[in-house]
Amino acid sequence: AALVIPFLDSGTVIMLRQIRHVINKYLYELPAGTRKEGEYAAACARREIAEETGYSASSLVRVGMIYPVPGYSTEKIDIYAARRLRRKAFKPEQDEILECIPMGRAAVRRMFVKGMIVDAKTICALSFIGWLQ
Repeated sequence: AALVIPFLDSGTVIMLRQIRHVINKYLYELPAGTRKEGEYAAACARREIAEETGYSASSLVRVGMIYPVPGYSTEKIDIYAARRLRRKAFKPEQDEILECIPMGRAAVRRMFVKGMIVDAKTICALSFIGWLQ
């Protein structure tokens, strides 16, 4: 899989407020998705940012990798920082109910401290870029 940290500028990222039907809750997350067969992680990251935010990135840099649940899965998530975003057509997949929310570092940190950001892959990605200290 791939996860993208979309930077609108150096101090603002695009977070998603997305329904997760399995737990019947909205979660605050960063854009992410599963790679298609034969797809490279960076290509997946570019596809996911477009599908989930309506932006494309001129700069995509890998900042880390995690195994989210190694006790029962071989899934690996490559984490990318996306910069120099350009607005494109926004068409989320039919089964996705999400809202894009620009957030500054202080707001992200406050939400994390209050327990409002609980998605593990998002927490890891924000840690990689130093936004949770």
